[in-house]
Amino acid sequence: MRVAQIIKEHIEVNSVEKVALSGKKGAIVKVLGCGLCGSDIVKFRHRLSKDGTVLGHEIVAIIEEIDSDTDFKTGDRIVCSHHIPCFECHYCKGGSYSMCHHFKQTNIIPGGFSEYVYLSEEHLKNVAHKVPENMSDEEISFYEPLGCCIRAIERANLNKGDNVLVIGLGSIGILMGQGLKAYGMNIYGCDLMKERINIANSKGITAFNSIDIEASHDYIYRNTQNIGVDAVFMTSGADAAIPLAIKTVRDGGKILVFSSTPKDFGYANNDIYYKELTVMGSYSPHPKDLKKSFKLLTQGLVDTKDLSTCYDMNDIAKAFDDTINNKILKAYVRIGG
Repeated sequence: MRVAQIIKEHIEVNSVEKVALSGKKGAIVKVLGCGLCGSDIVKFRHRLSKDGTVLGHEIVAIIEEIDSDTDFKTGDRIVCSHHIPCFECHYCKGGSYSMCHHFKQTNIIPGGFSEYVYLSEEHLKNVAHKVPENMSDEEISFYEPLGCCIRAIERANLNKGDNVLVIGLGSIGILMGQGLKAYGMNIYGCDLMKERINIANSKGITAFNSIDIEASHDYIYRNTQNIGVDAVFMTSGADAAIPLAIKTVRDGGKILVFSSTPKDFGYANNDIYYKELTVMGSYSPHPKDLKKSFKLLTQGLVDTKDLSTCYDMNDIAKAFDDTINNKILKAYVRIGG
């Protein structure tokens, strides 16, 4: 089978032995396509994965072979995530499912940028769903990324009607904004790129250009009765996102960190102290968050049409390059079909 591997700082399409059930419970699925996640970019750019690694986890696939106690059957078109918590450890019992050691160890094999993938019985029972016929592969491929956003929204524990600012309107920022809106929040979004601002506005997010921090502060305060937003969701990895978040969040508000920043310099202690801010992170979803994501997508409450740019598997290196150079919003790599 064909796979896209990291080979000496490049992405190469090579041929390897096809995965097999070999007496295991689970399924062999033919991958129709896989979204390119920001975490894939980080692993590739910062050389966090060894040679031979197959990245990718946002898969849409057809079940080719199955031995499972679930209701799935051969020929089903499914969407699936890659990590599953154990539900029993200290982290899981405390609600920190993505910190669970089992969560971090589980994965689809060998990775989403592959013609075929092995899904364990755990995957089928917890994080896989049959895709409705009326949904395209590209639309439903946002199932796992939106699940991550749902996890963040629920961790923030906001009240319906709260004012929320999403900083960074890449694909995740647009998903986050729509997710927050579906939960009943008043949503603002900002970015430096006009095209992304326009897309966000078309998806029901009140978006503006954030090139000037003081002007952004004034805009937010004019629209929130001179209070500031109740929460800021940081989906941008830019250093400037931190002072913008501090400037626009109200006293006693929340900052939800959903991205890393290059300098990793963190927050000024006095800002957190005197404004009594809650600063928290959110990383990856629980199966319940994924189920909610699937529902929002299939019911049309989050619109992912036209967010993806499609690439053939042979052009996957270009998909990585275009993403890194901000030429596109989101890459979806077509693999089978």
